[in-house]
Amino acid sequence: MQMQHAVIGALPGGKLRRVMAYIQSNLHRELRLAELSAVVHMSPYHFARLFKRATGVSPYRFVVHRRMDASIALLTTSTSSISSIARAVGFKTASHFATTFRRLTGVTPSAYQAGRAGVANSRAATSSARHSA
Repeated sequence: MQMQHAVIGALPGGKLRRVMAYIQSNLHRELRLAELSAVVHMSPYHFARLFKRATGVSPYRFVVHRRMDASIALLTTSTSSISSIARAVGFKTASHFATTFRRLTGVTPSAYQAGRAGVANSRAATSSARHSA
């Protein structure tokens, strides 16, 4: 007997994957519940209920967390400004982005970016010192 990993009464796996892919592809713009539910041909209320049952978080919270993941990747690998990173991950203002980022991570985006730059610079210096020794 094969075990079922799906949560009973949750959004079916295929629909969940489809909406998650849609979210990932559209993080840069505003995503409304009605739009997400239309991707899987469901009413907004029914979609939100089944999505939360499947993921443990509301569609809104899921989108915010995906935006934070994308912003952390950009802050880590990019020299772009905070405001351009904010826009790239779907925030209308750098202020709203900074507030959300700090609430979820405990640090501001600029402090995170500066900390990552410090880590990269110290690694480069350590690597350079090893090669010259």
